[in-house]
Amino acid sequence: MSNEFIWFIFAIINFIMIALCYKVFGKVGLFAWIAMGTVIANIQVVKMVEIFTLTATLGNIMFGTLFLATDLLNEKYGIKEAKKAVYIGFFTLLSTVIIMQVALQFEAISDNQPVQDALALIFGLIPRIALGSIIAYLISQLLDVYLFQKIKHRLSSPKLLYVRNVGSTAISQLVDTIIFVPIAFLGLVPSHILWDIIITTYVIKLLVAMLDTPFIYLMVKLKPIYE
Repeated sequence: MSNEFIWFIFAIINFIMIALCYKVFGKVGLFAWIAMGTVIANIQVVKMVEIFTLTATLGNIMFGTLFLATDLLNEKYGIKEAKKAVYIGFFTLLSTVIIMQVALQFEAISDNQPVQDALALIFGLIPRIALGSIIAYLISQLLDVYLFQKIKHRLSSPKLLYVRNVGSTAISQLVDTIIFVPIAFLGLVPSHILWDIIITTYVIKLLVAMLDTPFIYLMVKLKPIYE
């Protein structure tokens, strides 16, 4: 199977899972998803693949679902709850980075060294990636929350939810990409690859925002089981 086909299926799986999470657990489920998603996205981002003939990192889909979650919280529960979700994601990522850096300092037994090496390979890269992600995450997510509300004040019709969702995400994701990619990868990859990552990352994030639009309409109508 091609990477493009897998990517599309992967996106649908992510959207279905977040919709199920909200259906079962409601607002708390979205908080939990954001906490989980910030960590998973920063693990996935260390893997580079070729999609649509350009070099890209994984994690863009999962990261895109974080914007979907905050937009849904903004739409149904208000800006205060959306901001709370952003801060939960920030604290979760920061805590993970600190805890895993300490965990790597333990000396593993000889038979377990391959596991130690694998953890070091993944989480050893995380601090720099996490630094870029933390800075970009806070700025872009809070910007997204603000823009969503601004657009909603002018275009409040339920039918225009897609404008609020895609419009706020398009701007905030551009800011996120411009901040994150240079911090995380400058000096680690050739400059032409860096530009490929910036362009592809933003294009993919826009595509994710458009693909998730039917799901935000669905989730707005869902009545959670536990809420």
